[in-house]
Order: sequence, then structure tokens, then C-alpha cells
Amino acid sequence: MEQPNDVAGVTGRSPVAVESTRTGLPEALRASSLDPVESRAWRAFLLTHARVARRLEADLIARNDLPLAEFDVLFQLAHADGGRLRMNELADRVLLSRAGITRLVDRLVADGLVGRVRCASDARGFYAVLTDSGMDRLEAAAPGHRESIRRFFLERFDRSELELLARLLERTALVE
Repeated sequence: MEQPNDVAGVTGRSPVAVESTRTGLPEALRASSLDPVESRAWRAFLLTHARVARRLEADLIARNDLPLAEFDVLFQLAHADGGRLRMNELADRVLLSRAGITRLVDRLVADGLVGRVRCASDARGFYAVLTDSGMDRLEAAAPGHRESIRRFFLERFDRSELELLARLLERTALVE
């Protein structure tokens, strides 16, 4: 005898069609809606970020078999004093949770691209340290990555637009 399907199809069977009896946008959402210009700007920002990040990742993987998040960790470490950062500081720089950065660094350690060194001043803390292999991998990937950044993002703007865009985005980057 067949079991009833769950709404999300989690059981592996076909999902059940579900129809809402609601019509229109709820008042709580209407009251907090963005105006058309705000909505257009926000949506464009989100779409641009998502699409450019996907293209950059696809290019990095195709050219160097290196996901964008791994490139970012190597890049951040290369630009840090002594090629090392505390794990929490690295997480902040690459915008990952502590658990997320731990898993990512674990993969990079397993690949020999990053090492871990215990922090002398805090027995519980560790530094992520860029290895020579990690630097080699970053140096190999960087030129193609810069080319992709130009192709998928920077070439869409002239110099004055880039200066304005940088100022505008820097203003929002300061919000915490």
C-alpha cells in the first residue's frame, strides 16, 4: 500500500500539489516593502553578486580546479602578516562561520595548501598558515582570476563609473 506523500516530497515520492487560499500580499509585507527604485537597486545588487560570483567560481574551477572560497582563503592568507591569520579573523575576512571556516581550512590542510599552527598566547587558538604549495597554487590561479574579474564585472563600467561604484559600495561596506 502506498504511503501518502509529504508536501515537500521528502519521502522520495512525487510531491502533493498544494494551493494557497491567500490572495494578494499580506499587510505586514506591504508596509515594509521597498519603493520601486530601492527594490530595483537591491535586486540588481543581489543578482550581480550572485551571477558574478558563479562565473568567477566556474572559471577558477575550470582553469585551476580551485573553488572561489578556497581561492579567497589563500588570497587572504597571502595578504596577511606572515601569511597567517587566526581562524576567527580568517572567518571574518572570507565571510564564513567558524564552523564553515574550520571545514574549509580542513580541506586546504588535507591538500597541503594551508597549515595549522597553535597560537602561543592562546592554547585553544590556531593560526591558518599559507604553505609554499598554497602560494604556488594562488600564484597560478591569480592571473586568470583577475582576467575573469575584468571580463565579468569591471569591463561593464568606464573609469568614472568604477570610481563612483567603489565609493558607493565602500559606504555600505562600513555598516556592521
